[in-house]
Amino acid sequence: MTEVQRMFQLDGKIALITGASRGIGEAVAKTLAAHGAEVILTSRRLGDLERVAAAITAAGGRATALACHIGEMTQIEDLFAQVRARFAKLDILVNNAATNPFFGEVLNADERAWDKTCSVNLKGYFFMSQYAARMMKEQGGGAIVNVASVNGIKPAPFQGIYSITKAGVIAMTKSFAKELAGFNIRVNALLPGITDTKFSAVMVQNAEFMQAVLPMIPMGRVGQPVEMAGAVLYLVSDAAAYTTGACIIADGGMLA
Repeated sequence: MTEVQRMFQLDGKIALITGASRGIGEAVAKTLAAHGAEVILTSRRLGDLERVAAAITAAGGRATALACHIGEMTQIEDLFAQVRARFAKLDILVNNAATNPFFGEVLNADERAWDKTCSVNLKGYFFMSQYAARMMKEQGGGAIVNVASVNGIKPAPFQGIYSITKAGVIAMTKSFAKELAGFNIRVNALLPGITDTKFSAVMVQNAEFMQAVLPMIPMGRVGQPVEMAGAVLYLVSDAAAYTTGACIIADGGMLA
């Protein structure tokens, strides 16, 4: 194994991935496990997580499924109590879980849509990062990756609340990066463009919408979940040892 290859290995690392039951989260979990990390998979539904955990185990990796709704503080507290008790440390956190319950004009958005979106996409990311960073500080370091969105830079039509939360995730990433650098904790963000997942199916499967959007993407296609996982692997690995507060854009050139 070359020195460069060793930099991307995660042997002995414990990684927690939210929203790991499908899409980008599933791809990230499988990629980190394939590079030696023991992965903790979390989302609201345990059954879906167990399917991903079984696939990782069958491929020779190590995975544990723990249900958690990151919009609920009591569930975050319980999750980290389990992580401490069962693993004693945490090296990597990937905040990937997100919600977008409202697709429409901002003038028609109601308080319920606002509260639900902010609860998961902002509050959840903040307190997951806080709890993880406390563990990482105790052990001398770690890496956090927040999955934001290109919408955080260029809001998309009819996705106002979601775009606002993703802009907040970008600011949160930079704030945590500055405050935690002295503890050897790196915090970075991945900004995916339109990616072919269940989460974005309302857009990807809309022929009229895609006909309007694809000409705006120089590569002429939407991204695949596995194409996001490589960027996360870089950010959590020793290859990115001098990288913190960064936003890696993976959008096929849409924002170029």
